[in-house]
Amino acid sequence: MTPRLVPVFDLDGTLLDSDEALVQAFVVLGVPRDRIGFGEPVAEACERFGVPLETYVAAYDPALVQPYPGVADLLAGLGRWAVCSNKHPSAGALDLARWGWHPDVALFSDAFGWAPKRLDLVLEALGLGADDVLFVGDSEHDVAAARTAGVRFAPARWNPRAARLEGDVLVSRPQDLLAWC
Repeated sequence: MTPRLVPVFDLDGTLLDSDEALVQAFVVLGVPRDRIGFGEPVAEACERFGVPLETYVAAYDPALVQPYPGVADLLAGLGRWAVCSNKHPSAGALDLARWGWHPDVALFSDAFGWAPKRLDLVLEALGLGADDVLFVGDSEHDVAAARTAGVRFAPARWNPRAARLEGDVLVSRPQDLLAWC
């Protein structure tokens, strides 16, 4: 029988199709589109581009963000779940509130000292061990966070960018996670 795991999700690019909103905020501030990547902590990206963090957050347009198809149904079918994201906490909290999502734990960039996300802090907040959770993400940063914490990883392959990532659990649609969680 498949073990029941508590899913921990990255937010942008995993639960939310937010790539354009993330990119557009930098573009309107003068950053060339082809220099913008995904997954790094927001404060690091802002520093690299010479953009004040709060200016970037003000330029972020949540109206450009939508959940990936099937995500709302997935979350409605879960018991416990969490979010571990490099997103700015105010934007992350607004996104969760906008969609009416209530994870047991939601940690954003400030919880990690504006450094890369750390799953050990999420595990501690959930009161669980590495063998009890599955981290679902869309970037190499997410793979690294999972490996550092010794947590199983599932690439969010409903995001075409994540299709190339290797994982311990392979799913192609959000609903496929219900077999594990």
